[in-house]
Amino acid sequence: MHRIFSLPFASLYPLYVTKVEKKGRTTAELDEVIEWLTGFDDAQLAQHIDEQTTLEDFFADADLNPNASLITGVICGVRVQEIEDPLMQRIRYLDKLVDELARGKAMDKILRTP
Repeated sequence: MHRIFSLPFASLYPLYVTKVEKKGRTTAELDEVIEWLTGFDDAQLAQHIDEQTTLEDFFADADLNPNASLITGVICGVRVQEIEDPLMQRIRYLDKLVDELARGKAMDKILRTP
């Protein structure tokens, strides 16, 4: 088991907030991206943060968006579509979406609206 799986989502979330806010995006946009990927509403997202849910449990509770497989590209030097471990792939999907948000990509493109 990779050690990132036991990392609390609550410790990762502020890093995402800092990253997107530095680039002029908002926490609300970040939450929208996370909610699109995971199916969590604001209350569920806040609950996972408050309860220090591990990434493993966070994604186990998530109802992954059916369009998540449309997320492609490289994150940490690896193509997300080629990651074999399903949990690691979900974590990298989230990383990729946050990167796209921080780079200023349009929200409809980030959310893979068909």
